[in-house]
Amino acid sequence: MNIEDTVNSNKLDFEGIPSSYYLLGLLSAFENRFQAMADNMMKEISWKQFFAIICINMCKEPPAIKELSDILGSSHQNVKQILLKLEGKGFVEFQADAGDKRKQRVVLTKKCMKFCEKNNDMSIQIMSKMFEGIPEKDLKTTIKTITKIEKNLTEAV
Repeated sequence: MNIEDTVNSNKLDFEGIPSSYYLLGLLSAFENRFQAMADNMMKEISWKQFFAIICINMCKEPPAIKELSDILGSSHQNVKQILLKLEGKGFVEFQADAGDKRKQRVVLTKKCMKFCEKNNDMSIQIMSKMFEGIPEKDLKTTIKTITKIEKNLTEAV
C-alpha cells in the first residue's frame, strides 16, 4: 500500500497537520518504501550500497571516504561499513591517496561496472515508471525545495 492509498482509506488523519510536517513524513515514508523495493530488486547489494556506487561513479576522481560521507549525508563510520561490505563483494577497492597516504580513495572495480551495466535497463524502467506523468518543471521545483530545506537544516545545527 502506498501513502496515497493509506490517506484515502482514512487510516490516517492528516487534517490540521502543517504542510512542512506532512512533507517530512511523506519523504520519510517514501525513503522507506523505495529502499525496501530497491533492496528487493537488486538481490546482490542493498540500495544504500548501490547509492554509494552511484555517488562514487559521479565523482570526477575516486573520492576519499570523508568526501563520500559528505555526499551521502552519512557518518564516516556508516559509509566505511557500507564500503567494507562492497569491498567484500568485490565491488570497490581502497587505494592510498597519492598526495596524502593517510587518505583512502574508493575505486569501483570491473565487477562493479559489469553489475551496473547488467542492471541498467531495470533501473531505467523503474525510474521511468516512478516519474511517469510528472512534468519537468515540477521535478525542478521539488529539487529546489528539498535543496533549500537541506541548506536550512545544515545551518540550523
